[in-house]
Amino acid sequence: MIRFEDVAFKYGTGPEILREVSFHLQPGSFHFVTGPSGAGKSSLLQMMYLASRPSRGRMSLFGRDVESLSRDERGLLRRRIGVVFQDFRLLDHLSVAENVALPLRIAGRRSAKVREHVAELLAWVGLAEHANDRPATLSGGQQQRVAIARAVISQPSLLLADEPTGNVDDRIAVRLLYLFEELSKLGTTMVIATHSEALMSRFSHPVLRLGEGSVRLEAGRPASAASAPAGSAA
Repeated sequence: MIRFEDVAFKYGTGPEILREVSFHLQPGSFHFVTGPSGAGKSSLLQMMYLASRPSRGRMSLFGRDVESLSRDERGLLRRRIGVVFQDFRLLDHLSVAENVALPLRIAGRRSAKVREHVAELLAWVGLAEHANDRPATLSGGQQQRVAIARAVISQPSLLLADEPTGNVDDRIAVRLLYLFEELSKLGTTMVIATHSEALMSRFSHPVLRLGEGSVRLEAGRPASAASAPAGSAA
């Protein structure tokens, strides 16, 4: 799914934020990305989303060498990627339901199916009663859940999430991670950036740990005891 070979990254003429990064992620795998602030977590995700190019080295995505892609081919590949940004990027003139439905509308899905999927997913993230609200009326944590619902509704081949649980409480954070796990079981490759060691410890997924410009792949540890939260998120 994703292969990095001796990849480095820098902004403009500045110093390299990442260097000699090599790893590969299999389809359907689930990885956390962590490291101190400024270690390059967002930069790593930007390269995976094709929003930034490596300054050197080789990167392939869906079996395609990124450097060989035309502009149109890059656009087609990006349609297979769901992204949860730190700044949410919701459209304020659309309702919560309309924001979540947007990827399906763009893909030309039938209206009845769209409504069904949107209602189901909003119930899962605990926002069913806010379907007709505008994003500006919601709290930061609620907006984050809308952004997550929008990113996962089309069941992308690859989901990249940059601190997706940063604005929600621990109970909802665990609930959202269980949603990501269910997507992974359906075949979506998951890459979740987080600062929370406590959250990662509740799951047994491997970790890409960033530090001093490099990335170290750590095998998944036995998860601490946790059960999926019951009922709707508040």
